[in-house]
Amino acid sequence: MRLLVFAVLSAALMVVDARFDTLKPARSQMGLVLTPFYWLADLPVRLWDGVSDQFTSRSTLIAENEKLKAEGLLMQRRLQKLAALTEQNVRLRELLNSSALVDDKVLVGELIGVDPNPFTHRILVDKGEKDGVFLGQPVLDARGLMGQVVEVMPYTARVLLLTDTTHSIPVQVNRNGLRAIASGTGNPERLELRHVADTADIKEGDLLVSSGLGQRFPAGYPVATVKEVIHDSGQPFAIVRAVPTAALNRSRYLLLVFTDTRSPEQRANDSAEAQEAADREAAGRPAAGAPGSAAPAATQAAPASQAPTPAGAASSTPATPPANRENR
Repeated sequence: MRLLVFAVLSAALMVVDARFDTLKPARSQMGLVLTPFYWLADLPVRLWDGVSDQFTSRSTLIAENEKLKAEGLLMQRRLQKLAALTEQNVRLRELLNSSALVDDKVLVGELIGVDPNPFTHRILVDKGEKDGVFLGQPVLDARGLMGQVVEVMPYTARVLLLTDTTHSIPVQVNRNGLRAIASGTGNPERLELRHVADTADIKEGDLLVSSGLGQRFPAGYPVATVKEVIHDSGQPFAIVRAVPTAALNRSRYLLLVFTDTRSPEQRANDSAEAQEAADREAAGRPAAGAPGSAAPAATQAAPASQAPTPAGAASSTPATPPANRENR
């Protein structure tokens, strides 16, 4: 009975609430009273959503942080690569500028290896016999001479640096032409000049260039700069130390120079032969190109041959205008 009464009452209230506005104030008051109950009823769901969002946000932030770290490392790697490319571009520009100043034919090579023996100064380049590299070929970088090729392989070559203890090169002071021998000391930052007289005109800051007297290195290439000159009154020779102009332990791109390997006698003979050929050609050019001078000779010879010709023969053969003038 009670259930039936409450069911009928509920149906009547819904009909009245739907049809009329009489119960709106009562419904508003009841909503205000029931708001805490609504909040308590919704609290577990909101707590669960908050905890889920917290864990989800943390994991998302961790993943995003890891992604940003990876992107940062990639950007740093690209930045380092860009810096390396910039330095490489600068070195290549220097090398190209230096190769433009070299009169001889050159070949650009790259350093691919260094001899691990600390008592020898040798490097390996990526050019070999297939590229025309030969024994004794001079090698330089953008600043000056580095050494010479001492071993040639099909695709690589080994270069002996100036600072090796077994290497010496004839040099001269660029300021006054004083000749000396620069020898390696085993230190990549130092050369020594042997047997320089104590009274020789050499001082700190002088530029040493190759003299070309050894027939191995071409003349005029920078070798070193004098760093220290020590005079000892009790010794006949001064102690002269110099710093190589080339960056022996830093250069990566090198120039292999193809110089004229002919001896002075061969060069003189070839020059004389070329001069003789030019003289012969100059002498033969006027004779071949002067048809006007040959024509008068033929013209003069023709009247001489036609002068004793009988009149009958002359009348039977068409005579040229000069012959007719001659007969008349």
